[in-house]
Amino acid sequence: MPGATRVRWALVSATAVALVATGCSSSSSSSSGSSNANATFTYQSGEPQNPLQPANANEVNGGRVIQNLFRGLVDYDPSNSQIRMQVADSIQTTDSQTFNVTLKSGWTFHDGTPVKSKNFVDAWNWAANVKNNQINSDWFSDIAGYTDVHPKAGNPTQGQMSGLTVQDDTHFTIKLANKVAYFEYKLGYPAFSPLPDGFFNDPAGYGQKPIGNGPYQFVSWDHNSQIVTKAFPNYQGVDKPKNGGIVFKAYSTAEAAYADLQSNNLDVMDQVPPSALATYKTDLGSRAIDSPQGAIQSIGFTLYQPDWSGANLNKVRQGLSMAIDRATITKTVLQGSRAPATAFVAEGVAGYKSGTCTACTFNVAQAKTLIQEGGGVPNNSLKITYNADGGHKEWVDAVCNNIQQNLGVNCVGDPKPDFKTARAAITGHQLDGAFRTGWVQDYPLNANFLAQVYRTGASSNDTGYSSAQFDQLSKQADEAATIQDSETGYQQAEGVLAVDMPQIPLWYYRTNSGYSTKVQNVSFDSFGNPVWTSVQVKG
Repeated sequence: MPGATRVRWALVSATAVALVATGCSSSSSSSSGSSNANATFTYQSGEPQNPLQPANANEVNGGRVIQNLFRGLVDYDPSNSQIRMQVADSIQTTDSQTFNVTLKSGWTFHDGTPVKSKNFVDAWNWAANVKNNQINSDWFSDIAGYTDVHPKAGNPTQGQMSGLTVQDDTHFTIKLANKVAYFEYKLGYPAFSPLPDGFFNDPAGYGQKPIGNGPYQFVSWDHNSQIVTKAFPNYQGVDKPKNGGIVFKAYSTAEAAYADLQSNNLDVMDQVPPSALATYKTDLGSRAIDSPQGAIQSIGFTLYQPDWSGANLNKVRQGLSMAIDRATITKTVLQGSRAPATAFVAEGVAGYKSGTCTACTFNVAQAKTLIQEGGGVPNNSLKITYNADGGHKEWVDAVCNNIQQNLGVNCVGDPKPDFKTARAAITGHQLDGAFRTGWVQDYPLNANFLAQVYRTGASSNDTGYSSAQFDQLSKQADEAATIQDSETGYQQAEGVLAVDMPQIPLWYYRTNSGYSTKVQNVSFDSFGNPVWTSVQVKG
């Protein structure tokens, strides 16, 4: 949801680029009747983990709202995965290190104030500053001067990053600390959104009542119940809403959401629960969605805990991975809706290389040998934490059954009541053992699945993994001469993960969803999100 969106509520953790030719989505309804452009539709969601600030969401519940309230320099066309300009009129570079940005005129925030160069520069400087505690602050680490505002320890030595320079209201320059061949593609991530001048007077208040510049504007937030938005009439983007707004409804279980969908009390689902995978296409008929998604499900380990930080425990984690029968679980429990993972990167992503996770092969004899060589599973037990509101119990139980039956290790699921609670425990390093995690692409390049998750101190490095070798290889890949060279460099870095196994890749996702009889023209992109502005409400 990615992350917008990132760790997905019903699956894993808003953009797609021209790096790959795989089509974004697929099943969709056609406009078979009249529509009411002023009517809202409802979408299955949950309570965001943090306030609604663009750089403070790396999970899908907050990210999916932010991606609708804000627009950055670019986003990605859901019909063909091509990068498209939004607030930017052009982004030009001759060396992959200095980027000259020209903005379009006429864009305004929802409060009527104009969107200017300084609104981007001020927003990025604020988000990068360590004092503001933004969870996605490291997305700005490519920019020259980042370490001055976000030192590893202590207070900032500067108030702004030296790499950002406002030329005038519609021109600014971005200078990176080093070359990044694919930097322009990263700019579609919602953390790079602009903020209105008033935000900086009351960031906390704006987090509860955000004012953006996107196709939808904030109306209300009834915590743990729903977030209401409405279409912004002065929206200047290329994707003007064909509906009157979105109501993001929080559900405690995916089963409850699916029941509401079937009774037309919910218009569009995130994902159907595992219990409905065998029947949802029959239940919904032409309103069922089955489309590709650039996402991967994994099990992460608490490497920050002494029990899991030993030198030989990489072999234990490899062994646990090899004890899991992915093919059977995806075929039976998940009804063929997933594909067994063989890499740390999702299929269809530029730089994807099948088979990089050698320990993803099911081999019980080898699993036992590795675990013995690694000194055994700590306390001969494993607890896998997951959010109970996301339809994960069935597969977690199946994974634990594999581990228990094949290795004699006591494995149990550890359900937290909801996504927000689970994420707070994960990001707060309050667990000991393992946890369900996942990744939805921010841009379909292998760098996104690797650097943002496994680099030391990265915003979504929930395991606490740190490898000097991985960091060095990923740095070299970032500074490569071309995107293709970056892909190859990150494949080399992925080889380090195959040895260390900070996470166990499980399977690749598809979007298995559906919609009510009250809406039409529903399609999903490769991030597992509906094409929000295209949904039409019948009327």
